[in-house]
Amino acid sequence: MGGRDPVPPTLFVLVGLPGAGKTKRARELEVTWQALRLTPDEWMIPLFGDSEAGGRRDVLEGRFVWLAMRALRIGVNVVLDFGCWSTDERSALRHLARTAGANCELVYLAINESEQQRRITSRWTDAPESTFEMGASDLERFSRLFEVPDNEELSGSKIGPPPLGHATWESWAAQRWPTSVA
Repeated sequence: MGGRDPVPPTLFVLVGLPGAGKTKRARELEVTWQALRLTPDEWMIPLFGDSEAGGRRDVLEGRFVWLAMRALRIGVNVVLDFGCWSTDERSALRHLARTAGANCELVYLAINESEQQRRITSRWTDAPESTFEMGASDLERFSRLFEVPDNEELSGSKIGPPPLGHATWESWAAQRWPTSVA
């Protein structure tokens, strides 16, 4: 036979605050890598008229994680365009990708406050049906919640243990994203 070993698929995880350019970059990755792109805002607003909708976003993201793992197992590249603000979210996704036999690449997009506000205002003005209104206080709160990935995390060199109270990353993911583990 003598063929090459098949290249494992890749899970691209977009990391960043609103307005950082995640969805634009996710669309580029989708085309370049012939990947399945999963962007919650493109589903939340049409389905529920809101980006959060009383916990439905976590349920939708959970189904996206579940779908992503299925796609990776059959060799399909996947782009998750969630933002993934916490180190635990990113670690769980990296672990799940690894157990699905895939590579995982964190794609971090940093943005400064003034550019973020400009982009968000522009998006709300130009295409309000594709986004939701965010004020300065929202952006400030989001910034406080966001955990900036360090170089070690971005390099993918190691994944730490799951948080206290969870024996596995799968159990943590199932709590964070209901419906993520079937």
